[in-house]
Amino acid sequence: MLSVGILALSAQQAIEAGSWLIVIVVAFIAMSILVVYSTRRMIPAKYLLPGLILLLLFQMWPIIYTAATAFTNYGDGHTLSKEEAIVAIQGQSVRQDPDAPRYGMSVAVPEGAAIETGELSLLLTVAPAEDGSELEEGAEEGGEAELGENITDDGTRLFVGTEEGLQPLSADGVEVLGNGTIGTAPGYRVLNLMEANERAQDVQDFAVPVGEEGEAAVKPATTSQAFVGRPTITYDEDADVMTTAEGKRYVAQEGNFVPEDGVGAALPAGWTENVGFDNFRTIFTDPTFRTGFLKIFLWNLAFPLLSVGSTFILGMLLALLFNDPRLKGKGFYRSLLILPYALPIFVTGLVWAAMFNAQFGLINEVTGLSINWLGDPWAARFALLLTNLWLGFPYMFLICTGALQSVPSDVKEAASVDGAGPVRTLVSVTMPLLLVAVGPLLVASFAFNFNNFTLIYLVTGGGPFDSGNSLVGNTDLLINFAYRLALESGTPNIGLASAVSIVIFLLVGTISYLGFRQSAALEEVN
Repeated sequence: MLSVGILALSAQQAIEAGSWLIVIVVAFIAMSILVVYSTRRMIPAKYLLPGLILLLLFQMWPIIYTAATAFTNYGDGHTLSKEEAIVAIQGQSVRQDPDAPRYGMSVAVPEGAAIETGELSLLLTVAPAEDGSELEEGAEEGGEAELGENITDDGTRLFVGTEEGLQPLSADGVEVLGNGTIGTAPGYRVLNLMEANERAQDVQDFAVPVGEEGEAAVKPATTSQAFVGRPTITYDEDADVMTTAEGKRYVAQEGNFVPEDGVGAALPAGWTENVGFDNFRTIFTDPTFRTGFLKIFLWNLAFPLLSVGSTFILGMLLALLFNDPRLKGKGFYRSLLILPYALPIFVTGLVWAAMFNAQFGLINEVTGLSINWLGDPWAARFALLLTNLWLGFPYMFLICTGALQSVPSDVKEAASVDGAGPVRTLVSVTMPLLLVAVGPLLVASFAFNFNNFTLIYLVTGGGPFDSGNSLVGNTDLLINFAYRLALESGTPNIGLASAVSIVIFLLVGTISYLGFRQSAALEEVN
């Protein structure tokens, strides 16, 4: 019942946010829980259902969402729906009417919301002697307060404006400052000047629609004043055309309103729309992407292969050494060897990056070399492999130690009786039995290093970069390339980054499938 109650609360929040797909998913999960756990039957389902729900939420849903995004133009300037983009364009075109009054204004976010990301609200005041008819006529009824309840003792009228519209603000508990702004208001966190300045761009673009048709809007004029103005751009729904006050027409094209005559830039706000396979075509046909993608893909194959191979060989050799019964103090030495595995990669990655510094790094200073480790493409790749060897060999040492201890001693004794030396016993007896145990783990390690975003990001940041190309780094993996496309490029394109992620998913899936088939063949050794 606790789970159903939490789901009901989640569904209520999703309804308030208008996320109907989430409402459907939550309702399906709640019904499944009620059906399975309300009867004494269906015993296997009682154990399977939690795992299936977690599989759906944390494995299937991200894959489905990423795949859906890969077929859109979602990204910088294309995060809104078309209806929201039209409202945003008209809101940004609002200009103040001549001689229009100004109102006291404070910028606020809902109480408890983060200042950096919380939904903005404008808290407005109308002095007793001022004309506030535009706000009173444009305020919507049915909010937290009615007209009449928004009047303070000295006659100041209070309103709150959001992206949804304007409503009266209850006067209970509101403190109006001497300059006509609001200092405190129940349910809101009023931003001070410095906090409001940090969100200056959001405040500048903010507009509160006024009236049933949104024919006017409240816009900030200064840091403490707002005005009621009217959009200078109109939208013709039948023709799907935006027209400015000067008569210039903008038509809908590829998620933007662009000039009909082809002269000038598109209107600032665009919308998300389906682009089919355009993102995938860009990856494989655009010369810049195709060349960069091929270079990154080749390094993306070499990096996990060399990493897994080097860490496995070193870990196995150390495990063979410590498997010798003649060696004393094994516990102490084993504890020392797993120390790199116990340290957080966020610390060790930065430490290794500092040690590879060409001028002040420890490696050049100790060895007497003068190598620009992070500035030369091949040196940077070698530095990454060396760092990953240090980080990864303890894991291989541990699994090889466990696997070696499970190899029957009578098999090795039989090989010795047949005349096999230590090397022949290792190659023909120990290694095949060892690979049966660690083969699937090697495939899993390959898949992990194929997407080892953290190490690349911390040590080289994907660089060094060729001159004139800041998009493709010489040590980038595909996952780092997708991250840069989505968040770090000048015009983040999450749709294109999602398409790259889908390609990575297919590559890793194919390689893992072939690897597991090969590891299954090793079991024939038994």
